[in-house]
Amino acid sequence: MFDLNELERAHAIVGQAVPATPAHAWPLLAERLGTQVVVKHENHTPAGAFKVRGGLVYLDRLKRERPNIPGIISATRGNHGQSLAFAASRHGVTAVIYVPRGNSVEKNRAMKAFGAELVEHGEDFQAAREEAGRHAQFAGLHIVPSFHTDLVLGVATYALELFRAAPDLDILYVPIGQGSGICGCIMARDLLGLKTEIVGVQSTEAPSYALSFAAGQVVTTETSNTLADGMATRIPDPEALAVILKGASRIVQVTDDEIALAIHALWTDTHNLAEGAGAAALSAALQEKTTLSGKRVGLVLSGGNIDFDLFRGWVGTDAPVAHRATA
Repeated sequence: MFDLNELERAHAIVGQAVPATPAHAWPLLAERLGTQVVVKHENHTPAGAFKVRGGLVYLDRLKRERPNIPGIISATRGNHGQSLAFAASRHGVTAVIYVPRGNSVEKNRAMKAFGAELVEHGEDFQAAREEAGRHAQFAGLHIVPSFHTDLVLGVATYALELFRAAPDLDILYVPIGQGSGICGCIMARDLLGLKTEIVGVQSTEAPSYALSFAAGQVVTTETSNTLADGMATRIPDPEALAVILKGASRIVQVTDDEIALAIHALWTDTHNLAEGAGAAALSAALQEKTTLSGKRVGLVLSGGNIDFDLFRGWVGTDAPVAHRATA
């Protein structure tokens, strides 16, 4: 998809707007997992999630190749849309973003605050994406897909930072939505010549990539009802799946309850707020805790953009006692 020189140039582009995010080793998390652990804090970007990197690289190329582009359009559950809105505003480009009805209130507000025109359509991401494609043809806007080489190139810059800060990681857990994050990690690892095992994480309620990985080909699902909206994908991208099949060791499925416990653990152990997808890596590591002894583990905290009501219901004062357990 790209070489190390291109990744370095992308990192320079991203760095104009996004300082390198921290990679911290938290002692309480180490106690919880019973081994060494490093967290890559993509919740610390200006948009609160890793996706902003992809938007910056994508818009940089688009504006160079098509300086008079009238505007962009895309669909999202939140972080992809925030990324595009953030990048488009820096380049003076109009951004129209489609979201499904009932989408995250806070993510919707953030996209509008970054300058996007927000349109609600359909019951899930797939319906919103299809409608965005139809509207793009009608309005003459450039449609930005959810998976693209430039998006992967951009988000791979966080993996470049992580692997240079912690090149001795034995295993890295990465959440999967449309696949740009895990593909970026695989590409960066391979370009740096490292041996880190990369493990994808999906929700049991939206397991399309996990099913596809097991089958060796694209498998779709009828629903994606996880509360971890960043992983709510029904139809895998074939190009992303090809990279994952070649470069990941496996995909772990986690329940919403396991994600809730991981959000609480990240809050108590690191005082960082994670959204559902952002906590998925920890939930998978906890599920596989007995196999991790003696290994140096990396966790991608991909974002912290969680609705307050969901946080309160999952792990806050309104959550069941089991969700608020610290063990």
